[in-house]
Amino acid sequence: MKLLSVDDARARMLAEIAPLEAETVALRQAIGRVLAEDVTAVRDQPPFTASAMDGWAVRAVDTPGELRIVGESAAGHGYQGRLGPHEAVRIFTGAALPEDADAVVIQEDAERLDDRVRTPKVPTGEHLRPAGGDFRADELLLRAGTRIDPWRLSLAAAAGRAEVSVHRRPRVGVISTGEEIVEAPDAPGPFQIYDSGAPALCAMIEGWGGAAFKARPVRDELDAVIEALRSADADLVVTVGGASVGDHDLVRAAAEALGFSPRVQSVAVRPGKPTFFGVLGDGRRMLGLPGNPASAFVCAELFLAPILRAFQAAEPGPRTITARLAQPLPANGPREHWMRARLAHEDGVARVTPYRDQDSSLVTVFAAADALVRRPAGAEAAAEGALVEALPLERAPI
Repeated sequence: MKLLSVDDARARMLAEIAPLEAETVALRQAIGRVLAEDVTAVRDQPPFTASAMDGWAVRAVDTPGELRIVGESAAGHGYQGRLGPHEAVRIFTGAALPEDADAVVIQEDAERLDDRVRTPKVPTGEHLRPAGGDFRADELLLRAGTRIDPWRLSLAAAAGRAEVSVHRRPRVGVISTGEEIVEAPDAPGPFQIYDSGAPALCAMIEGWGGAAFKARPVRDELDAVIEALRSADADLVVTVGGASVGDHDLVRAAAEALGFSPRVQSVAVRPGKPTFFGVLGDGRRMLGLPGNPASAFVCAELFLAPILRAFQAAEPGPRTITARLAQPLPANGPREHWMRARLAHEDGVARVTPYRDQDSSLVTVFAAADALVRRPAGAEAAAEGALVEALPLERAPI
């Protein structure tokens, strides 16, 4: 099988992915979804000049002085009249500035005297939020292809949107194979292990905007693997394990029985060499990942995440950074190596520390890692402090 570089393999995969159709959803249901339309403002925000502080709305020309209190302006309940000479209106943060007022005296700097208030000198425009200071009507706020998070949702809501058009979530069927795999809470046999790869991949898929469903582990029988692949109602079928060429690796043969046309047969990457990709006879895309959890997770970051983003018309990535090594590394072999590592920032500089044990079966190492360090094929030994390419992982804060 021809070994492709990571970049070439990813390019071939992405060439087979087209954005999914759009659907309109309520704004609260858009979290994690990718916009299929631009979002523009329907009016200025704020739509009026507003107070930035609690205090007194005044005409700057009347300060300093004792001003007659003529009313109040609160958020949602503005003062209806016009501010005359030597008059003041009690005002609260976010409230509309009365007509002809042009400054606010904060309450700490003023002294109330029954129906009057004594103010210091303030300049025109003091403590005001101008109309349109956040954005203007018809201004482009969010571009198509933007993933909605809570802050962007807030912006869309401020723009007056109750619903938005987003790309449909890609449906992803996750199938793990192997007689050695058992799902918790089932009791494993003497030669079995718990399935840790598929549950984590499903969580990754959901985090990347997909809709994942996981089949029960499939035994090492060709007919069983064929049936699992045939019954997966998905835009993308992801298999875990059985991707190599051993006697018990049946996934490729099962895919071929369903008219599989390969685009990537193997990748010159460590870990994850058996990774493959292609199109089944009915048009469904298929990504085969190795069975070892770390191999599967590394290749999910390198290939699965970009595929899911491409389905949603988002920038596929991955997005790497430049960091300095916190320890020396030996020369690399003939395959590109993505090493699990810890990422830290010291004095504004990103520093990475690759774990010494990179065995692809170690779930504990991946659980502790928050970055992958890229070592090009044939890279020379690197000294501490050398610059390397790193891929930050989306990890929850401790």
